[in-house]
Amino acid sequence: MKLYVVRHGETVWNKLHKVQGAADIPLAEKGIDLAEKTGEALKEVPFDLCITSPLVRARRTAELILEKQPHKVPVIEDKRIQEINFGEMEGVVCFTDEHVFLNEQLEKFFNDPWKFERPKNGENISDILARTKDFWEEVTGNPDYQNKTILIASHGCAVRALLQNIYQDPKNFWHGSVPPNCGVNIVEVKDGEAVLLEEDKVYA
Repeated sequence: MKLYVVRHGETVWNKLHKVQGAADIPLAEKGIDLAEKTGEALKEVPFDLCITSPLVRARRTAELILEKQPHKVPVIEDKRIQEINFGEMEGVVCFTDEHVFLNEQLEKFFNDPWKFERPKNGENISDILARTKDFWEEVTGNPDYQNKTILIASHGCAVRALLQNIYQDPKNFWHGSVPPNCGVNIVEVKDGEAVLLEEDKVYA
């Protein structure tokens, strides 16, 4: 089984440094362009299936990548790989263009995520780790998927949470950084063992 785990393309809120979470923000022009270039780079990859977050920025990224495929690829939506829900903090600006943090909780989220407190009506790191682990175990344990190549379209925090099933290093949650927009992580799963073949590769 090969999994191509991709973060969505850039949105207007990404550029404004706003947290999006469950807010359904569409791709910006730059994000569309990046997704199209990613699709061009991956057009020789024979995807059998795509599983995407239901949020439009991830779903549209997946569609643009799959447009380059020579055959129609079935697409399934799964809320377990949706972005962390920031609850009442959705839309808050995290930091300035100079990367000066404007919000204490969001500074914790990016610099010490285990201390990030669950916002009202939102989630914390433990919550997103639990639901992405559930997704991971179901997909990698599915006998019908064992020889398949699957595109997974998700979000920055959700991608890192999902990949914790390979990293096995929760203290280093971000693994260096938030995945870049349209960053692709390629994972091979064989006999229950997962190996990361490519990390955060951007095809543009």
